[in-house]
Amino acid sequence: MTAATSTSSTVRYPFSAVVGHDDLRLGLLLNAVYPRIGGVLVRGEKGTAKSTIVRALASLLPAVDVVENCRFGCDPSAPDPRCPDGPHDGDVGRTRRAAQLVELPVGASEDRLVGSLDVERALTEGVRAYQPGLLAAAHRGVLYVDEVNLLHDHLVDLLLDAAAMGRAHVEREGVSLSHAASFLLVGTMNPEEGELRPQLLDRFGLTVQVSASREVETRTEVVRRRLRFDADPAGFSAEWAESDAELARRIADARARVDSVELPSSEVRRIASVCASFEVDGMRADLVLARAAVAHAAWRGVDAVAAADVEAAARLALPHRRRRDPFDEPGMDEQQLQQALEDAAAEVEAEETAEGETAGGTAEASADGTADPGGSTDESGSDGSGGNEDPGDGPEDDGPGGGVGGSPDGNGPDEGPGGGAGGNAPSEGPSGENGTGNGSGSAPEERTSGATEPDFRARMLEIPGLGEGAPGRRSRSRSRAGQVVRSSAVEGHGVHLQATLAAAAPHQCARGRSGPGLRLRPEDLRHGVREGREGNLVLFAVDASGSMAARERMSAVSGAVLALLRDAYQRRDKVGVVTFRGTSGEIALPPTSSVDTAAARMRELPTGGKTPLADGLLTARRVIRTERMRDPQRRPLLVVLTDGKATVGVDSGGEKANRGRKAVDDALRSAGMLAELGVASVVVDCESGPIRLGLADRLARGLGAPNLQLSELSADNVAGVVRAARTAGPVPA
Repeated sequence: MTAATSTSSTVRYPFSAVVGHDDLRLGLLLNAVYPRIGGVLVRGEKGTAKSTIVRALASLLPAVDVVENCRFGCDPSAPDPRCPDGPHDGDVGRTRRAAQLVELPVGASEDRLVGSLDVERALTEGVRAYQPGLLAAAHRGVLYVDEVNLLHDHLVDLLLDAAAMGRAHVEREGVSLSHAASFLLVGTMNPEEGELRPQLLDRFGLTVQVSASREVETRTEVVRRRLRFDADPAGFSAEWAESDAELARRIADARARVDSVELPSSEVRRIASVCASFEVDGMRADLVLARAAVAHAAWRGVDAVAAADVEAAARLALPHRRRRDPFDEPGMDEQQLQQALEDAAAEVEAEETAEGETAGGTAEASADGTADPGGSTDESGSDGSGGNEDPGDGPEDDGPGGGVGGSPDGNGPDEGPGGGAGGNAPSEGPSGENGTGNGSGSAPEERTSGATEPDFRARMLEIPGLGEGAPGRRSRSRSRAGQVVRSSAVEGHGVHLQATLAAAAPHQCARGRSGPGLRLRPEDLRHGVREGREGNLVLFAVDASGSMAARERMSAVSGAVLALLRDAYQRRDKVGVVTFRGTSGEIALPPTSSVDTAAARMRELPTGGKTPLADGLLTARRVIRTERMRDPQRRPLLVVLTDGKATVGVDSGGEKANRGRKAVDDALRSAGMLAELGVASVVVDCESGPIRLGLADRLARGLGAPNLQLSELSADNVAGVVRAARTAGPVPA
């Protein structure tokens, strides 16, 4: 068992042995053929072999020749003229190595990714030398980012910039250079742990949704193969060596062919028509779709792109570009895609018909009367699919590897739609049966808040002071990835080189320096104090009582919360929802990074009953205290949406009591307990009508929080930034 475990750590699971996941394998193979597609984003639940497949891909890539002793992996036949280790002129030495698989951990710093000043050489030799990062190590290989959605946004930007341009640019700590960084970028993520912003999603070339198959035979085969691999990794891999070798050969052949594949004007028009039908932003989708279609044609071994190539590429290039709003359902709308392809085919056919008629008229008017050649329509076909080179005829269209997922004898099960790109499953509405409160036993006053919400734009709500929470985009914080604001001898992260050298310089004569390099002592060391932005816990306490349901106010409240959730999504916050109605408060959604789930809960929110405001605030207090124990560095922001008209209080024994004035007093007492806890809060006053009691304003004063009118969140009235720091003091540590 020990030997097997040791071997399995060095032997990767064979790519050909993976059961199902055809779309994922195809997306990876297309990027292996043509890395300029821009990488693959793999979305899926945990335990679906995402990492296994990505690591297996590296074994299929051809070995590469590199310049000997070049830290940047330059190709000896075409070295980078701007290589920091160059110039590589004349007959340079060369060595051959396997394509590199470089993994970027979630906690990686910018220095680790792009490289940094070589501090050791700077201090010992007095030279300004550059230490390459992971982008340089991944050149001509694979850069794999697991849990890319948890990576800091600015690091994702750096990754995607390098993947798109094929070069990495470094401007930091007195170092200014660029180097080649052409790699196959693969990112994996579990949507339950939070989404990527749409701006970052769009920059991934392709995306694939993976899920575990629900077919018993498929799941059985997955377990059998994995157990056999764990028991004898080398023996299991040997069974699939021939299949993997065939795939590697096809990748090499397709790479050699891809630059010569023709993209007919009819297919360019088809691509533009499909992208226009999907109303994608910008032109990146069109370019990626064109490159992916060319790669697919090269993978099939043909010389020109056909309609089938465009369709296959569209299933991978468009799903994540449909998501124009954070709460839009991801994935491909199969019906929309088919309609777009049919419309595009009709446009292409009409254009070819018009061109044919024009050509025919010209031929009839010619002096010699030469007839138009009759083979022109057969050559391109009305659908642009390449006539007798239809990809559906023959073995070329078997998908990646011609049955990659099968067993060695070709009889392995197929996964079916369960392993596809996430576009075949029917989309469920956010409210399910739309009957959260409509059961036979529900009160007649209870209803859901699924009405159309008015347009709101979220205000910027910020916690005062400096935190030390997870990277985000809301409140100011001390961080490892922010901007250096000063140096310090006692605090900060990393070495502040310039400040360290400046501290040591005046003492060199006294320390007897006589040669190159500096004489340093521990007291010279200075750290960089960085400030950035952190993500917070944004907890919504929503009044869902009958008074809120009146006059359709709940629709406006729901719209406001969705706007604030959208803002939380963009700022990398965790969110939670507490509601109070009837006789008590309840946790509608425990703190989570998935704002999609929070939005769905808000749309399904039942309303009606009395207003237990005090218990709602106490419930929010319990949630915050629990979350502080789990994640002490993440600071909370409480957003209370209510009209303040408490009707249910809490007596000293903890029992609920319906006493008007006491209910308000209890709510104010609960607010004071939250203020003592040091929770930054904001109250959104939902009271409306000509007569207003102003109870929400009293609640805001009890919380030490700003009081905003619900109308102030409207997109028409937003003019600036509201900061909780205006009325709240520093949060206790």
